[in-house]
Amino acid sequence: MYEQYFGLNSKPFTITPDPRYLFMSNRHTEGLAHLLYGVTDSGGFIQLTGEVGTGKTTLIRALLEQLPKKIEIALIMHTQISAKEFLIEICNELKIKNSSKSMIEVVNSLNHYLLAQYSDGKRVILLVDEAQNLKPEVLEQLRLLTNLETAHKKLLQIILIGQPELRDVLAENNLRQLAQRVTARYHLEPLSQLETNLYIDHRLKIAGARTSIFDKLAKKEVFKYSTGVPRLINIICDRALLGAYSDDKAEVTKDIISKAYNEIQGIVKTSKRSIWPIIFGILVMILTIILLNNDDYLDIQNFLEMIKKLTGIEN
Repeated sequence: MYEQYFGLNSKPFTITPDPRYLFMSNRHTEGLAHLLYGVTDSGGFIQLTGEVGTGKTTLIRALLEQLPKKIEIALIMHTQISAKEFLIEICNELKIKNSSKSMIEVVNSLNHYLLAQYSDGKRVILLVDEAQNLKPEVLEQLRLLTNLETAHKKLLQIILIGQPELRDVLAENNLRQLAQRVTARYHLEPLSQLETNLYIDHRLKIAGARTSIFDKLAKKEVFKYSTGVPRLINIICDRALLGAYSDDKAEVTKDIISKAYNEIQGIVKTSKRSIWPIIFGILVMILTIILLNNDDYLDIQNFLEMIKKLTGIEN
């Protein structure tokens, strides 16, 4: 709707991940370095955590793009399942044919597949998203999968991706054996004020913007409301562009950002000017009561009783 108005070739702030808009902040670059080290270290677990919307998926996409071609990937996104269902999901992702109902036979089929990939010079990586939702028995089964190995190398690399609660889950005493096998950990923090500014400019530039569109104070306001979380930045900026377009403004200002945020939160702000007629009316009423009372034209006690009846106020 607003793309043509601002001279853009696409919406720059959609919440759907788009490789074209990949922005690697210092935090993302550092996190990617940790992940690459963990992957090349061969075997065990890699743990990536971060608040909702901080860019964990973006980081994983960047990781996958830099991995060698001889790598098979299994991505598990449904994590509120049983240990057996989890194993079946892995087999489905890796296209391992298995009709057995026995967990032992499923594990054996997976082991045969991993050995075959290893013999062919390939590696297998298991990506588990929303890992904070995994049940303890599933996490224990994951730990057992890392026992699948040759004399020199682990056959399966596991990357656990989740919200900060994942750290608490793995810190539990009954999971200490799994925690000891985590070879790389990284917690993805939100963007800083400077990175937020760069993030906004980067996405606008990719979308074809020839000017900054957002003024300096507007970007500062975006950071204030989003706290540097990329997903929230996208939502606020998208709404602000729509607001600027609706008001026929060529630039997004601080006030437009505040209005956009309030609309997102469902906050309806009352105009200050609309209060003055009410205040003026009340003052006129009070003054009239005083004058009438002084001239004995009004029985103040009867008037107060009438007000109480009308308003429903009792002593």
